[in-house]
Amino acid sequence: MLKKILLLALLYILPQCNYSQASKANRYFERGDFLRAAVLYEEALTDQRSKEYLEKLADCFYNTYQYEKGIITLEALVKGDFEEEYKYISERYHFIYYQLLSATGDYEKALIQLQQYREKINAPVPDFEESKENVERFRLKRSDFTINKVAFNSSASDYGAIQKNDSIYFSSDRESKSTTKSYNWTHRPFLDLYAVLLDTVSDMTQEPKPLPAIINSKLHEGSLTFTAKGDTMYFSRSNQKKGKNVFNKLGENQVQLYRSHKSNGIWTKPTKLPFCQDQFNYQHPALSPDGKKLYFATDASGGYGSYDIVWVPINNDASYGAPINMGDVINTPNREQFPYVSEEGHLFFASNGHLGLGLLDLFVSEFKEDTFEIPSNLGTPINSRYDDFSLTYSEDNHGYFSSNRDAINDDIFTFEQVSNLFEKEYINLIKIVDSTNQKSVPSTQVILKNVLGETVYENSLDKESAFNINLVSGVYSVEIAAPGFGITLKELTIIEENNDEHVLPITKLFDVDLTKLPGSLNGASKDVITKLLKDKTPPKILRINDTFYLDVPHIYFDFNKWDIREDSKILLNNLILKLTEYPTLKIRINSHTDSRGSAIFNQVLSEKRGQSTREYIVSVGGIDGSRISFKGFGKSKLLFECNESCTEKEHQKNRRSQFELVGY
Repeated sequence: MLKKILLLALLYILPQCNYSQASKANRYFERGDFLRAAVLYEEALTDQRSKEYLEKLADCFYNTYQYEKGIITLEALVKGDFEEEYKYISERYHFIYYQLLSATGDYEKALIQLQQYREKINAPVPDFEESKENVERFRLKRSDFTINKVAFNSSASDYGAIQKNDSIYFSSDRESKSTTKSYNWTHRPFLDLYAVLLDTVSDMTQEPKPLPAIINSKLHEGSLTFTAKGDTMYFSRSNQKKGKNVFNKLGENQVQLYRSHKSNGIWTKPTKLPFCQDQFNYQHPALSPDGKKLYFATDASGGYGSYDIVWVPINNDASYGAPINMGDVINTPNREQFPYVSEEGHLFFASNGHLGLGLLDLFVSEFKEDTFEIPSNLGTPINSRYDDFSLTYSEDNHGYFSSNRDAINDDIFTFEQVSNLFEKEYINLIKIVDSTNQKSVPSTQVILKNVLGETVYENSLDKESAFNINLVSGVYSVEIAAPGFGITLKELTIIEENNDEHVLPITKLFDVDLTKLPGSLNGASKDVITKLLKDKTPPKILRINDTFYLDVPHIYFDFNKWDIREDSKILLNNLILKLTEYPTLKIRINSHTDSRGSAIFNQVLSEKRGQSTREYIVSVGGIDGSRISFKGFGKSKLLFECNESCTEKEHQKNRRSQFELVGY
C-alpha cells in the first residue's frame, strides 16, 4: 500500500515539476531573456513533448543565433513531432526554418520551407529552380566590393557606422564606465552611441568614446544619421518621457526616433519626433541627400509586414509631414530595415523578405526616372549567410556596413566599391588566332557562356574569326572549335571598359607533341585522346601547352576549409560520369590554396583538399582509387600574386583544384 501511495505521489509531483519549469521559462520568454528560457524549455520537453514548448524553444534559438539547435527544433515542429493531435503550425515557423537553413548553407531545403511559408500566407510562390539559380547567382556574382574589418571593433556588438566630418560614429554594447544594467535579450549592456576620430583609426591611438550623457541614456541608443552640416543628429532610442520609460499596452518599451541639435559645440537635449506613436517601433533614420526626406523602419500598423521602410517629408519650418510607405517594390511581409540613400538617390537597405543568402541581406534599389527599381541583392562579399546590414557611404566608393558573419556579435566592416552596381554592357572585340602565327582561323565555331553556364553568344565565324559583342562585366567561358584544332576552352574576363580587345589563341592538334604527354603512348592512348577531343559532353578536354586537363570548372573551397561544397558536388558528379565512360583515364588532382597563412600550413591544407576531392570521387562515384592521385601545391602556384592586396574574388580563384590527365 505504501508503494502505491509513493508512486501516486511521484506521478503527481513530476507534472508539477514540469509545469514549474515551463512556467519559469514562460516568464523569461516574456521578458525577452531567451537564453535562460531556452534552457528551461529544453528541460520541460524531456517530460512533455508540447508543441508550445517546441515553438517557443525555436524562437529562443532563432533570437540567440543558435542555428543548429534551431534547425533540429524546427524540423521536429514541421514533422509534427509533438503530442498534440492537431499538427498545424504557424507560417512564421516555416519562415524561421527557411532562414536558419539558409544560414547553414542548406539552400535546397530552405527554399522548400520558403515555398510552404508563402503558400500559407497566400502570397505568390516563387519557382523553386529559379530561386535556386538566383541564390547561386548571388553567391557567384562578380565582386563589386572589397571588404575589411575596422580596427575599432570590440568583443561586443558594434554596428551602424557612419562617418561625419572628422569622426566615425557607431552603436555598441561594449562595457563602459556608465554601464549599470544589462539587456535581458543579450545579457550585455544596453546599446550606446560612440565616436572615434578618423586620424586615430589606422593606429588606434585613441579608443572610441561614448557620446555625452545627454545623448546616451540608461537604455538603448541605436542607429544614427546627420544633416549635411552635421549640426543635427537623428537617432534611435528607447522610448522615454521626462527621464522615465514609456510602455505600450503590451508592456513593451518601444524604440523611437529622436533629434538633437548642436549649439556652441554641445548637443542639446533630444526630443522625440512628433509622428512616433508609443505602441510602435521607429528605427534606423536616414536622410535624403537634400535633407528634405527622413527615411526609417517601422512596425506601425498599415504596413506590408514585420518592419517596413517609410519616409516623411521635412518641411522648410523643420516640421514633418505624414509617414509614407515605400510600397511593395521595397517592402515585403517580412523585415525591411536600415535604409540609406546615396548621393545619387539610390536606396540601400537590409531585408530578410527578398530572396537572399541567409538572414538579413543588403540590397540596393536604383533610383531611375523618379522611381525606385526592383531591389538587387548586393551578393558576396558584402552579403553572407548571416546578418548583413547598415550600409553607408563616406565617399564615392568607400563606406561601412555591419555583419555578424564571424561570431554572434556584430562587427563593422569597411568596403571599397570596385565596379558599377547596376549592370551595364560594354563593347568588346574578340579575336580567335592560331597560336603559332597569330593569324585568324577560318570557319571557327564559338560558344560564349556566362558564369552560370548560360549561352550568351553562339556563331560560326567567317575567315576573319572575330566578333564584337556587348557584355556586362564578369567572367565568361569561350568554347572554340575549328577544323584541325579540335575544341579549346578559354576563360574570358570582361571589365568595365568600352572597346576592349581580347585575343584568344588556339593550337592545332598536330602541333601537340604526344611524346611530352604522361602515360603510355601506344595507339590506344592516341585513340582515347582523339575521342576525348571530339567529345562535347562536359567536362571536355582542355590543353594547356603540352598537358591535357579535364575542364572541370574550378572546384573552389571556403577559406581555411577542405570539405566539398554543395556547388562543387555537381561539377564532380559530371567528372565521375566522364571517368566511368573512359575507364582507362587516370587523373591527378592538383590542389592549391590562396596566399594567406604560412607555407607549411597551406601545404597541409592543399593536401587535405586534394584528399577530400579524391575521397568524394572514389566513395560517391565508385571510381577505382588507383586511377586517382592528388598533389598539394600549397600557395606555390598562385594565379594571382597579390598577397595581402588580393580581393576576395582573387583569393577564391587561388583556392582551386585542377584535374590533370596522367594516363590514357
